[in-house]
Amino acid sequence: MINISETAAGQLKTMLAEQETPNMFLRLGVTAGGCSGFSYAMGFDDDETDKDVYMDIEGMKIVVAKDDLRYLEGLEIDFEESGMTGGFTINNPNATATCGCGSSFRTALDAGKPSAEPC
Repeated sequence: MINISETAAGQLKTMLAEQETPNMFLRLGVTAGGCSGFSYAMGFDDDETDKDVYMDIEGMKIVVAKDDLRYLEGLEIDFEESGMTGGFTINNPNATATCGCGSSFRTALDAGKPSAEPC
């Protein structure tokens, strides 16, 4: 299961409401790359496939590709205000290593494909 805090859900719902295309949902995923081997992908989408898993979290439709779910099981997403800025934070219990910026990770069973580019 993926957990999204009430604060993060509020931010995401506001962002979803601002989308020009109706029926958008939040897609979470993983791509190869980043300092540690995998990078998180989080964005809005309206393209559904049979390779996806659908969830209802905090009243939002969340979609994850079946292949990515093993990396994201237990994921916690929060939103933190910091002075004049704020941003989403991710806590992944599957990550055995993360980069300094927190946007990439690797697991005990899969190192991914680290890129040469810094965060």
